[in-house]
Amino acid sequence: MTGTRTIPRDRPRLTGRAGALLVAVALLAMLALVPLRSFLEQRSHIADVERDRLALQVQNALLRRDISNLHDPVELERLARECLGMVGPGETALIVPGAAGARSDC
Repeated sequence: MTGTRTIPRDRPRLTGRAGALLVAVALLAMLALVPLRSFLEQRSHIADVERDRLALQVQNALLRRDISNLHDPVELERLARECLGMVGPGETALIVPGAAGARSDC
């Protein structure tokens, strides 16, 4: 028996090429994490800005309603009476000591 004997292996051998490929794939995966993290942060920021935009639209609609109410003479008279304490011609203002102060929506 003069020959070489081969010993069967249970697991495959890691060659130099396979090792280099594994290192390259791991390096690419690590390099992909930075842009992915930046992308996710930007998506979160965009969602925050969108929520702020919607809240400002609601607030803007309320302010536009208040502006349109100020063009109504009945509303102007109500505000003058309640907030400024004004009275109409021929009316007498009655001030009660210790009464609640001015309203908060004036």
